[in-house]
Amino acid sequence: MAHVDWELHGLEFGNCNCDYSCPCQFEAKPTHGDCRGIGFFKIDKGHFGDVSLDGLKMGAVYDWPATIPEGNGKCQIFIDENADEAQRDALYRLSMGEEAEPFSNIFTVYTATCTTFHDTVYTDILFEMDMDKRTGHGVAKGLCETIAEPIIGFGGDEHRAQIHLPKGIECRVMEAGKGSCTVEGPMAMKLDDGFAQFNEVHLNQNGVMG
Repeated sequence: MAHVDWELHGLEFGNCNCDYSCPCQFEAKPTHGDCRGIGFFKIDKGHFGDVSLDGLKMGAVYDWPATIPEGNGKCQIFIDENADEAQRDALYRLSMGEEAEPFSNIFTVYTATCTTFHDTVYTDILFEMDMDKRTGHGVAKGLCETIAEPIIGFGGDEHRAQIHLPKGIECRVMEAGKGSCTVEGPMAMKLDDGFAQFNEVHLNQNGVMG
């Protein structure tokens, strides 16, 4: 099946309710039995067909009652209010896993395992991230906020650890940190001191690039 030609290149960070390193990254059972989290994306350069996506932001909140492959998840997407109508449509379709090979990237996998999709929110999005310092601050106005930072060891020093996933559906390498988030609305949640990740994101209709 032919798909719209598209490509995203930018940055991503977020956090979940698992312990540091997140067993889900290794297709193991989540720390607490369920899987809840949030992700923020900033597109430095991208397109969906002939629609430019440069400089736009988006993200999503997810909640699965057990492991992700077991399904029955819930999802709420949020999209940059600065996007015009064509850009909003493109970002929504990408976030919903459309126009891509099945199970080829994070969006296709996540939406395939969700059964409840709450109304998409178009809002002002703050995205601040420093991958080398393992820090991030994301706000989707009126919906959610997340703060990510380095893991601190017993001696007070910052830990630096990376997760390498040569066949990953999200990225090839991610920096590990810790994070907390608060979500309002139909998917209200508050997560404290869970796993956070920081990574480059480079995707197209066939999967992870690079």
